Amino acid sequence: MKLLEGKVALITGATRGIGRAIATKFAEQGANIVFTYRQKNGTAEEVESSIEALGVKCKGYAADAADYSATEGVVKQVIADFGRIDILVNNAGITKDGLLMRMSEEQWDAVITTNLKSAFNFTRATVPIMAKQRCGSIINMSSVVGVSGNAGQCNYSASKAGLIGFAKSVAKEMGPRGIRVNCIAPGFIQTDMTSALSEEMREAWCKTIPLRRGGTPEDVANTALFLASDLSSYVTGQVINCCGGMNC
Repeated sequence: MKLLEGKVALITGATRGIGRAIATKFAEQGANIVFTYRQKNGTAEEVESSIEALGVKCKGYAADAADYSATEGVVKQVIADFGRIDILVNNAGITKDGLLMRMSEEQWDAVITTNLKSAFNFTRATVPIMAKQRCGSIINMSSVVGVSGNAGQCNYSASKAGLIGFAKSVAKEMGPRGIRVNCIAPGFIQTDMTSALSEEMREAWCKTIPLRRGGTPEDVANTALFLASDLSSYVTGQVINCCGGMNC
């Protein structure tokens, strides 16, 4: 029996990196996959095809996760197409780094809106469905910088810290309805975002990590699988650092 057999997972921002790895991992464990992406392109169609090849149903929806009304529309369509939502992964996110003294209002607003408001939008639209089902797992993709901060990323750190406080509060509100809410705080993960760094910078990062390597999207996906499945049926309101020990 697969860990997520017959469940429906909604993952925001899943056309690449961590989001795509989670979608693939969940599909391998029997979940039907719903994912969102910002603009329609060939990548979304390729993701659909690759996941359906794993023997599950998969559909992508073009939507701005930071748009409240658009989010409600997506969730309604998901219910029409799939009938239920068992797992929500709030993964959509961007960075617009800069020191506070030089940060513009646009840089601040864009990151807070995309990273934090989008999680509110999808969680707000999804919890009534999960409440009727009397079960559900919500996973917010935070970051180690949301736990400990980072110079040059005050907007990103604030958004990721906000996801932690949001998760803990919703966990307390919705626990009586059987809904669990947790966070994953990835560390230095080898994605398109980190590949833009120089080789010297990546090596310097790895020297600060006890396991002496960067993480992979699959490392994060394995953690998400634990939180999405019944293996974590008594875990809620928690933050799991998936960081190789850099935040221990």
